[in-house]
Amino acid sequence: MTGLFFQVLDFALPILFMIFLGLVGTSVLVELGLMQKFSRLASPIFAHTNLPESCASAFLVSIGSTVAANSMLLQEKNEGCLDDREVLLCAIMNSTPAYVRELFTYQIPIVLPALGLVVGGFYAFVFIATAILKILAVVLASKLFLKGNSCRVPETRINGKVPLKTAVKRAFQKEFRIFLKIAAVYLIATTIVFFLRDRGAFEVFTVLPLAELFKIPPESIVPLTSYVASPILGISLLGPMIHSGGITYLQAMIVLMLGSMFMLPIFALRSQLPKKVAIFGPRLGFQIVAYSTGMSVLVRLLILIALLSLAS
Repeated sequence: MTGLFFQVLDFALPILFMIFLGLVGTSVLVELGLMQKFSRLASPIFAHTNLPESCASAFLVSIGSTVAANSMLLQEKNEGCLDDREVLLCAIMNSTPAYVRELFTYQIPIVLPALGLVVGGFYAFVFIATAILKILAVVLASKLFLKGNSCRVPETRINGKVPLKTAVKRAFQKEFRIFLKIAAVYLIATTIVFFLRDRGAFEVFTVLPLAELFKIPPESIVPLTSYVASPILGISLLGPMIHSGGITYLQAMIVLMLGSMFMLPIFALRSQLPKKVAIFGPRLGFQIVAYSTGMSVLVRLLILIALLSLAS
């Protein structure tokens, strides 16, 4: 039990630190009257949506940190500026810059050398396609379900000049109690997930029957199942098979799509759900994770169907 406690702390403390910075940082921006100015930089992206201006400023922050950006949404929700539907769409939009970051931190330095230009390039394309689908889905949903929200930072805060020290002090006093509540929920949720993982709860997601159904080589079973547990491990095992000719490019792509379709829900339960629940609460947090993960799985399913049609 002590070991589990230290595992949870080791995993959760850096994330909680980012959440704290996001909450306080957002509040400081509000106190200084800078949030509205930031939102104008992202306005071209949001010009064709019905998302409020406050979502644009959060999206800009998500380029550097998704956690900090979602903390900004929480702040706006607490201020009464965003309702649940707007928060859901804005949070999904905030997840898209991560795909661009991973292109330079994961795809190019790790995936391309391991899988080669053809399969590695295909895998990078899947990531970009997922981001594009999410953006299009948010744009469409905002047009269908939102009437438009011009909520902005109150003009009194924008016009009033507040010293940085005063802004930080006010932000800390206002957000510390909220952070304690978020930290408690996140630690509990993470502990439950780690406990279930140690008891093998996630091992029920077996891919062996599907591997036989899709007629991929028996030797690809190991990288396929490894990918579900760890994408980097699965890619590392799949790479030599591609380079040696033990598996074709098309079969390797099918393995990647199968593995990621099973990996994404597990990753969402293990990593994304505790974060979103801690920030947005159980109901809204679960909805954000479900919709975002569902779209990611849908992209892979559609691509898998296309690959299977080519293989038949």
